[in-house]
Amino acid sequence: MKVQTKVFLARDLSLALDAAARRMKRSKSEIMQAAVAAYLSPDGDEAAEAAVVRRLDRIGRSLERLERDVTISNEAVALLVKAWLTATPILSGGDQKAQNAKGQERYAGFLEALSRRLASGRLLRAEVLDEAKSGIGEV
Repeated sequence: MKVQTKVFLARDLSLALDAAARRMKRSKSEIMQAAVAAYLSPDGDEAAEAAVVRRLDRIGRSLERLERDVTISNEAVALLVKAWLTATPILSGGDQKAQNAKGQERYAGFLEALSRRLASGRLLRAEVLDEAKSGIGEV
């Protein structure tokens, strides 16, 4: 048995209820009944807390993956810089212009390769993890 109840709402809340009823194709009474039931439910707090805990767990896992990816990126850059500093000879004054032009050419090639790689969706992270699992690429 349903009992008619008169409730006063703030204008903005009433407008939001109207919009929700139209959007969800439900009556305002159905929405209000569900809202009041959820509010008065003794398990409401526990359900809300469980939802927050699940969301925090997902965020935690995402942060762990992000930290792993940043670590891989940092190590890759560090190895590249170390190799470059180790292998790059000191230039004489006359060779400086030619080396600078060659460096610009190589940098443009690097940017082009990076753009292609990002556009293809292939990630170094996946390759590094695959190679680590198979034992390939060890230095």
